[in-house]
Amino acid sequence: MLQIAKRYVSIVDSVNYRIGRIMMYFIFVMIAILLWSSISKTFFLPSLWTLEIAQFAMVAYYIMGGPYSIQLGSNVRMDLFYSEWSDRTKAWVDSFTVLFLIFYLGILLWGGLDSTQYAIKYNERSYSAWRPYMWPIKVIMCVGIFLMLLQAISELIKDICKIRGEELGHVE
Repeated sequence: MLQIAKRYVSIVDSVNYRIGRIMMYFIFVMIAILLWSSISKTFFLPSLWTLEIAQFAMVAYYIMGGPYSIQLGSNVRMDLFYSEWSDRTKAWVDSFTVLFLIFYLGILLWGGLDSTQYAIKYNERSYSAWRPYMWPIKVIMCVGIFLMLLQAISELIKDICKIRGEELGHVE
């Protein structure tokens, strides 16, 4: 069983690491979109699509970068007592609290899949003047939430191994 868990952690960490490293540079895409928005408003006719595309790009940036953030431990945590605890105590607390995250992400994914199915079935569009289809961003959100769920399970496995005295390191 431990070998399966190690393989799972290795695959999930590797995939999320690579996606996270790619998404780090997505900030430049958002900058380019917003720069074009400023230029077009100043010198040309304002573009209808720039604000909404920037919002979609930001959603993709945050959602697809979330698993990488969890993997690095750079997520926000209340550090009043946590920093003083031993690694084993941290693993106990993390293994308990990650269950809430897994539950939340499961419910979020369930709702996201339902919303995505609706958007595809009825060709849902935004209510803006540009009126883009909503299914592409909803698919990206579902993929990102799914990857975050996989990463949360990976973190749970790593915490359980740490509690047992075994160490599973980060994979690049």
